[in-house]
Amino acid sequence: MTPAAGPDLILPTMEAPLRAKGFVFVGAERMHAELTRYGLRDWDSFAASWNRLGIDRYMADGGRYRRRRHATFAVGEDGLRRKKHQPHYQSRDYNELNGGIERWFRAVEPEIGAHSAMQAIVRLMYRIVTDLTPPERRPEAWHAEIHQFRIEALSEQPGHPTPEGLHRDGVDWVLVLMIRRENVMSGETTIHDLQRRMVGTFMLDRPMDAAIVDDNRVYHGVTAVRPIDPSRPAYRDVLVVTFRHQ
Repeated sequence: MTPAAGPDLILPTMEAPLRAKGFVFVGAERMHAELTRYGLRDWDSFAASWNRLGIDRYMADGGRYRRRRHATFAVGEDGLRRKKHQPHYQSRDYNELNGGIERWFRAVEPEIGAHSAMQAIVRLMYRIVTDLTPPERRPEAWHAEIHQFRIEALSEQPGHPTPEGLHRDGVDWVLVLMIRRENVMSGETTIHDLQRRMVGTFMLDRPMDAAIVDDNRVYHGVTAVRPIDPSRPAYRDVLVVTFRHQ
């Protein structure tokens, strides 16, 4: 899981603020540079796969504005291994809207799970979470979940990136990576401490803008997105990667 040669700025630009505050915003230029070190190639074909997601039919609010695919991996020092397709589960303690049931989503396509972009993203996250986890608490292999999301916005129905509201995911670490924004306004990310006081706010606006959060220390949420031009398709595509102890 060693990156290619090049300047290593993960510690000062990502890990130091993440350790200090429990979250970090990483701009597209820095994220692109680090992912390239970890083997990123052919971003365009990776991003195009968001056009092939399936409807999320588990929305308790009755919405049909969310599309997604899902996959799980075991990630350790010897690399990453894709697991057999399985449901996504969150307890209602973490997701009052859609939690408490097994949710089966379309699987991430095999070629996208093995894509150099996906591999680079997971390897970079493994480096960060390993560095920030005390040696005695590091699992032999992390359980990583991959979520491809598209939130669609209509003139009569805004799209909700976090329909459950301000929340924690019930994992250890969360990466949210912007893939594409098309004809949408808003979608602001807010970060709150465990007393629900706001401690940060920013917009994932450009492809590869990213947020990384320590799910044990902060809540996060995203405001609804609305179309700029109601006559054209409007959507927000992100990749969410979570790591938790097995």
